[in-house]
Amino acid sequence: MNLEVALLLAQDGVVSGAIYALLAAALVLVFSVTRVIFIPQGEFVAFGALTLAALQAGKVPGTLWLLAATGVAVGIADAIRLLRAGAARRLPRALATSLGPPAVLGALLAAVPPAALPSWLQVPLALALVVPLGPAIYRLVYEPLAGASVLVLLIVSVALHLALVNVGLLAFGAEGVRTAPLSEARLALGPVPVSGQSLWVVGFCGALLAALSVFFGRTTLGKALRASAMNRTGARLVGIRPALTGRWSFGLAALVGACSGVLVAPITTVYYDTGFLIGLKGFVGAIVGALASYPLAAAGALLVGLVEAFASFEASAYKEAIVFALILPVLLWRSLRAHGVEEEE
Repeated sequence: MNLEVALLLAQDGVVSGAIYALLAAALVLVFSVTRVIFIPQGEFVAFGALTLAALQAGKVPGTLWLLAATGVAVGIADAIRLLRAGAARRLPRALATSLGPPAVLGALLAAVPPAALPSWLQVPLALALVVPLGPAIYRLVYEPLAGASVLVLLIVSVALHLALVNVGLLAFGAEGVRTAPLSEARLALGPVPVSGQSLWVVGFCGALLAALSVFFGRTTLGKALRASAMNRTGARLVGIRPALTGRWSFGLAALVGACSGVLVAPITTVYYDTGFLIGLKGFVGAIVGALASYPLAAAGALLVGLVEAFASFEASAYKEAIVFALILPVLLWRSLRAHGVEEEE
C-alpha cells in the first residue's frame, strides 16, 4: 500500500464514517430520551433512498401507502384514547394531525407526476414521505410501553426491525437502486480525486452535528429533550410531556436516517434490507460514546468508517468481522470501569 492508495482509502473511510456518525447521533438521541435502543434506525436510511429512487423513476413510492396505513392506525388509537377520556372535542384535531400528511402528499403526487418534479423538490418530498413515520412508530409501538424495561424495549425493536424489512420488500421490491448524485463536481486534492457527492456527505454531517448542538443548547424544545434524557421524572414534574419528547426524538431520528439514505444512495446500491448493516455500524459508533455523548459517538463512527475502508483493502473477506470486533475492547473497558450494577426501578 502506497500513500496514494492510503489517501483514497482514508477518503472512503471518512465518507462512510460521516454516514455512521449521523446514525450514531440519532441512536444516542433516541436512547437518551426514551431508553429505546432503536435497531430499525437503518430502515429509515433504506426507505429514504428507495423513496427518492422511486420519485426519480416517475413512480409513486410505496412509502405513501405505508404512511397512510400508519396514519389511519394512529388516528384509530387516538380516537379510542380521547373517547375513553371524555375529550371528544379534541378528536378532529387529532385526526387531522394523523391523516392530514398522507392525504396532502397523496393529493400532491396525484396532481403532479413525480417525474415532472425538479430534482431539488424530489429530495424534500422524499423526506416528507419518510420522516412522519418516526413519530407514528413511536406512538403505535413504543408509547404504550413507555414504562417497560430496556430489555423489553430492545426485544420490541428487534421485532419492529424484522417487520419493517418485510414491509420494505413488499413496498419497494427486491431490486437495488441508485439515485442521481446531488453534485457532479470533481475536485483534486493533491493526488486524490474527490467527488462532489462525497463533499455533500461530509459537509452535511458536520452541519447536522453543529445544528444538533445549537438545537439542544439554545432552543426550548432541545432543552426539554435534554431534561427528559437527564431525569424523566423531574421533567414530568415541571410539565414536560414524555410522550411529546419521545415523538420529537423519533421524528429527528427519522429525519437523520432519511437524509443519510438520500446521501448514500448515489454512492452505493441500496436494497430494501441495506439499512440493517449501516445501522449496526452506526450502533458500534454509538456504543463507543456510551449511548450518551454525541462527540464521542461521532468520533467512534468515524473510526468505524476508517477501519472498514482499510480492512476492505487488506482483508475484504473479514471486514465486517473486524468492524464489529471494535465493540469488544470498548465493552471490556467499560465493564472494568463499572463498580457496580444499579437495579432498574
